Amino acid sequence: MKNWLSGLLAAVLAVGLTGSIMAQAPLVEDLGYKGGNIKGIKKLDKALHFLVIGDWGRNGENYQKEVAAGMGKAAHDLDADFVIATGDNFYPYGVASTRDYHWISSFESIYRAQSLHVRWYPVLGNHDYISNPDAQVEYSQISSRWSMPSRYYSKKFREADTANSVLILFLDTDPIEKEMRGHAYDSIKYRKGYVQQQKEWIIRELSQSKAKWKIVVGHHPLYTGGWRKDSKDVANMKAFLEPLFHQYKVDLYIAGHEHHLEHVKPAGPTHHIISGAGSEARPVQLHPNGGKFVAATQGFATFSVTNKEILVQFIDYKDQIIHTVSLPK
Repeated sequence: MKNWLSGLLAAVLAVGLTGSIMAQAPLVEDLGYKGGNIKGIKKLDKALHFLVIGDWGRNGENYQKEVAAGMGKAAHDLDADFVIATGDNFYPYGVASTRDYHWISSFESIYRAQSLHVRWYPVLGNHDYISNPDAQVEYSQISSRWSMPSRYYSKKFREADTANSVLILFLDTDPIEKEMRGHAYDSIKYRKGYVQQQKEWIIRELSQSKAKWKIVVGHHPLYTGGWRKDSKDVANMKAFLEPLFHQYKVDLYIAGHEHHLEHVKPAGPTHHIISGAGSEARPVQLHPNGGKFVAATQGFATFSVTNKEILVQFIDYKDQIIHTVSLPK
């Protein structure tokens, strides 16, 4: 009797353990770790490494999960320092509060890889403004990785204010675009004087910085071969920001808004990168004014910054490196 009970107990435990192991297997597959990292990815020595994704929060749909899995691999390969999100973080209406379920369904449960549990530095997009843009700022008080101290802000990396440092400005471009299109002011979202205040801050940050690299991040692009290539908002943003970029020698402007991957180098000091294909992808053409690369596919970009160059690698949702470019200093 005793032997029979012991055997039964052993069988139950074996089934329980097997069930536990089998239940965990899909979790590993969901993260994309099925036999390797990003084939051919290049990691520069002594570099500041970060990933950029834009226009992504769709409850895991439209290849968002696949892009997230690839990001986890790339972040692991590069030992990424942080992630930048270029806006339209939650579709279609942003988030209503810090308790909005979108935080779970589109962020926490999607970007689960340990390598992505680093600081995320987001900017707001036009869709984020539909509900409560300040909820994304407030979420910084709850999350250990979501780091958005205000609607626009700056970060310095490496040795601050030296020839080895990297300055990144994170802009709030939707109010700029709205004001330039003549939208009525809003006491909360588009209050009068806010755009001028931000412009003065941009000038102050760029003019006073001694950083070797000056990088600016915003939601709205200045150059695009996508849907909005002839739109008023692109023309307005170019008129507002490009003179500042030229005057203060901004090296790189990173945007989203357009749902593709793109690199444009027009006349002047600034390279323009679009990484807005975190879930949906749209048709696009090579830009006639300095277009270097474009892809109508879901994916993201990695950046590796050294004293001599910024290496940009574009990676699609199939974990393929589809374009690499070195931006020399």
